[in-house]
Amino acid sequence: MIAILKYNSGNIMSVRVALKRLGHDAVITDDPDIISSAEKVIIPGVGEAASAMRHLREKGLDRAIVSLRQPVLGICLGLQLMCASSEEGDTEGLGIFETQVRRFPDGARVPHMGWNDFVSLGDVPLFKGVETGDDVYYVHSYYAGVNGNTIAVCDYGLPFSAAMRKDNFYATQFHPEKSAATGARILKNFTEL
Repeated sequence: MIAILKYNSGNIMSVRVALKRLGHDAVITDDPDIISSAEKVIIPGVGEAASAMRHLREKGLDRAIVSLRQPVLGICLGLQLMCASSEEGDTEGLGIFETQVRRFPDGARVPHMGWNDFVSLGDVPLFKGVETGDDVYYVHSYYAGVNGNTIAVCDYGLPFSAAMRKDNFYATQFHPEKSAATGARILKNFTEL
């Protein structure tokens, strides 16, 4: 079973529909026990960091997420919440990735919205069958800089982490569920980890 984390963020149904197209049913839940017993967990997200983290803490999901050993995929806000902190609302994150999320600098057009590419930094199972330079869909005003967990980079006036990985935790700043064939391939790869 794939669990999609419910935590008052948007885009949950888009992720569920994308998985269904790939032949996978998913349960949408904020129950820590169900999340802990799932084969895979997806933390989708469109929203604001401070209120999202507040909901995670109220439900005990912050502790449940960091203890997971199965494959976990954070998407957009999900990636940002997996970081140590965010400038958005001066928010303490889950600390899975020891990096800070920052707002794009003045002069950058925000949100970074639409199609852009990414460059994979190595042989990553999440990107099997995906070509470097394939376009994916982004919608975000905050970013994680390039760091030791970065597995793919995008440039939007400055390089940022398009994707990160640490152990069983994967995260994409882009939205695979909105990224056509490339995104479907990435989601398929995640379901096969």
